[in-house]
Amino acid sequence: MSGFLAVLVVVLIFVVIFQISKASEYVSILKGEKKTREQSNRINGFLMIVFLVLGLIGVWWCNDLLKDKMLPEASSVQGEGIDSMIKTTLWMTGGVFLITQILLFWFAYKYQEKSGRKAAFFPHNNMMEIIWTVVPAIALTVLVLNGIRHWMNITSEAPADAMVVEITGKQFNWLIRYPGHDGQFGRKNYKLINDIDNPVGQDWDDQLNKDDFMSTEVHLVVNKPVKFVIGSRDVVHDVGLAHFRMKMDAVPGIPTTMWITPKFTTAEMKKKTGNPDFVYEISCDQMCGSGHYSMKANIVVETQEEFDKWTAAQKSQYSLAHADETPAAPAAAADSTSKLTADATPVK
Repeated sequence: MSGFLAVLVVVLIFVVIFQISKASEYVSILKGEKKTREQSNRINGFLMIVFLVLGLIGVWWCNDLLKDKMLPEASSVQGEGIDSMIKTTLWMTGGVFLITQILLFWFAYKYQEKSGRKAAFFPHNNMMEIIWTVVPAIALTVLVLNGIRHWMNITSEAPADAMVVEITGKQFNWLIRYPGHDGQFGRKNYKLINDIDNPVGQDWDDQLNKDDFMSTEVHLVVNKPVKFVIGSRDVVHDVGLAHFRMKMDAVPGIPTTMWITPKFTTAEMKKKTGNPDFVYEISCDQMCGSGHYSMKANIVVETQEEFDKWTAAQKSQYSLAHADETPAAPAAAADSTSKLTADATPVK
């Protein structure tokens, strides 16, 4: 019922606008078409100036209102460069926006139709065409080259001392794998994927897989480079690291990489933001299905000592997958031996 009423209201509004326009036509015929057009131009010219002033005030007001609600400063070294690139782009495009919009609305007011004024017409001007072609081309070239420089930085080979974390997207969660003590990932095969005990398809015949472990959250060491090896099990996902100003597609069958250096621990960010519940997050920045909104994982940035303590408490995925094959605990054997000894003791 509410939908029908909304459609009815829209139709009535169009009918009213149509009737007003027809009435205006009749009035213009009575007054004289030329006089009516000149009066309309004067009103439109004045409204152009009003709209320009109110529009610029609105732009400033929105910026002043929302600037403190933006993300805090970049939490990675590479993110600082991304922020700098965005600021450069905003300054350049913002300057062009102000100049062109002010001229657009001012010209509409200043050069409105008036008696005795005739508009100049020229079909071609080489100098103007060179200016409006060359100047934007130079500006865009600067912006593109700046973007390529930062892109090449985050996708280049990570430092030799960088830790490595594998992130695999799956509808609708992230699978996090660490290489264990040897620092190397074991071989994978998609045919071996098993959601119960082998979610990324590790090949257990590869000895490098024996100490690889998985986690539901990412743990990183502050001020230490980390290389992300990114992939997907099904559709295209996107690893979004908003606080680090990074994102990278997770593509099935095509591993992608990027590396960053975290600047602040999670504890430090809680103090900086004044939010005791602050957490770094991985979000999926690519629409990937009905559960896209829930595809998140937490990131913990901590000291080296805290990270070492956390890794020491992790169990390898191999041991979890082969838990049934683990031999009986020594304590159980000791209990059996004690029982046999007790049974063999003569009664006095």
